[in-house]
Amino acid sequence: MWTHGHFYWNELMTPELGKAKDFYAKTLGWTYEDMAMPDGTYFVIREGSPVPIGGMTAIPKDVPPGMPPHWLSYIAVDDVDKRVAALQAEGGTVMKPAFDIPGVGRMAIVSDVTGAVSGWITPAQQG
Repeated sequence: MWTHGHFYWNELMTPELGKAKDFYAKTLGWTYEDMAMPDGTYFVIREGSPVPIGGMTAIPKDVPPGMPPHWLSYIAVDDVDKRVAALQAEGGTVMKPAFDIPGVGRMAIVSDVTGAVSGWITPAQQG
């Protein structure tokens, strides 16, 4: 279940996936489920429940050079295209235009008027 305007997903992007996975497994008890993606393996994070709590991935090649490891939060929205248009009208910036991931949803990477970056997603599952 998801609700418009609520934080929906958190994702760690790092060039050192093995090191990060080991760290969080030892400190928080996280386990991981491998999911093959076109650009490599995505690791779905679990913490003692069948419900996933986030993900980990290598920093994508289309991210600007020098991007440090970081957590990216995704906010669920009812219509990503409509909401991104509103973001732009209010002075926000589209960093990666809306794209679809089958079975996951439609998402865009944006920054607000202060420069804070987040992902906006219309999940494939109904809210």
